[in-house]
Amino acid sequence: MLLLHTCCAPCSAAIIEWLVNNGCRPVLYYFNPNIFPEEEYLIRKNECTRFAEKRGLEIIDGDYDHPAWLAHVKGHENQPERGLRCLECFRMRMLASARLAKERGLPQFATTLASSRWKSLEQIAQAGHWAAGETGDVTFLEKNWRKDGLSERRRILLAENGFYNQTYCGCEFSIRKQP
Repeated sequence: MLLLHTCCAPCSAAIIEWLVNNGCRPVLYYFNPNIFPEEEYLIRKNECTRFAEKRGLEIIDGDYDHPAWLAHVKGHENQPERGLRCLECFRMRMLASARLAKERGLPQFATTLASSRWKSLEQIAQAGHWAAGETGDVTFLEKNWRKDGLSERRRILLAENGFYNQTYCGCEFSIRKQP
C-alpha cells in the first residue's frame, strides 16, 4: 500500500486504475490548499471523492487552508509556471503527504501531479524526495505517469466518467488570461 496524493480526478483516475491493476490499493490524499477559488477546490475534491468511492478506495480530505498556502509561496507570486512558486507549492504538499504516510504506517507515497504535462517532473521529484528525507521512514515513488499509455487512458477515463476538466493548475497565479 501507498499514500497517493491526488490533485484532481482527471489526473488521478488512470494512475489509480494502474496501481489497482498492479496489486496496490492506494490510500488517496486530497490536499490542495493552492486551489483557488474555494468553489473550484470543492468541485475538484468532489470529483476525486466520487471516483474513489466508485473504486471502493479510502480518500482522506486534507485541510483547505489557502491563506497558509499563500504565506508559503509569498514572494513567488509573479513566477511563471514551473518556476519557484511551483516548487514551493509541491514541497508544501509533498511534505504533508510524507507526514501522513508515516503517520498511517505507509512506507511509500506518490503524487498524481506527475501526470500533468504542465508540471515539471524534475520539480515534483525534487519535492517528493526532499519531503521523504525531511520525514524519515517513508520513500517517494518517483514515476513518470505520462508514459506507458497512461496519458491516453487518462483521456478515456475523463470521457467515461464525465469528469470536470479544469483549464488551469489551480492557483490564482496560474489562471490563464482568456481572449
